[in-house]
Amino acid sequence: MSEIIDYYNQFDEWGRLDREPIEFQVNWHYIKKYMLKTGRVFDNGAGPGKYSMKLAEEGYRVTLADLTPKFVAFAKSKAKELDLEQQFDGFFAADARDLNMIKDEQFDASLMLGPMYHLQNEKDRIKAAHELYRVTKKNGLVFVAFMPRIRHILNSLLSPENWKPNNHMEAILQFSQSGCFNHAEKGRFTGAYYFNIEDINPFMEAHGFESLKLIGSNAGTILSNDNWDYWEKKGEQEVKKIINLIKEKAEDPYILGISSHLLYIGRKK
Repeated sequence: MSEIIDYYNQFDEWGRLDREPIEFQVNWHYIKKYMLKTGRVFDNGAGPGKYSMKLAEEGYRVTLADLTPKFVAFAKSKAKELDLEQQFDGFFAADARDLNMIKDEQFDASLMLGPMYHLQNEKDRIKAAHELYRVTKKNGLVFVAFMPRIRHILNSLLSPENWKPNNHMEAILQFSQSGCFNHAEKGRFTGAYYFNIEDINPFMEAHGFESLKLIGSNAGTILSNDNWDYWEKKGEQEVKKIINLIKEKAEDPYILGISSHLLYIGRKK
């Protein structure tokens, strides 16, 4: 996991969600739609705490954990900066596969919006699912991020030199079977696992969860910078209409394959 920590140590994840606001807005829309009005929430693989801060602002009791110590320290300072420290029950540098500092059935809802697509070994993905199940209360909600394999195949075909070694068909065909991707260029997004969409619900159900919804967090990434420039020149209201359309269509199963990330919403049985 050291290569993942190294990658995120030189990466601005808070800034990414600012630069790609649709993913955050869509996810937040559906988190709020399903979430209880109050309760204790675990943000597991929280990165710098973008979702945690929003949850804290809404009055939830939040526990934050991430593999990267830098992000945990950033989140702690951000909570202080925003005067939200009183809403947090803990900040932990922790591996999603081993949450030994967390007791069983502590949370009314648990988020895991990163770890699942960095665990290339199936046994590790199962461990993470088991830990998520363990720390969540019975009938508690879970929100888990996945990345769809077909979208990365399409990305590789569209921009092969940006996704080395997927710049020749043999590598792309191998990826289509394994779902594992390691960028050939140092410092680029690596250690990733992409799910076949049809496998996501069965995977979660096999580890104790009832599936409620699978949504496309950001089908808007299919639009190029030139596309966005066109719409932004038409004004803020036009962009808001696009974002609202993407939110509305996020539940449409036929767009899941073009979304960069997916959000699984489930309930612990």
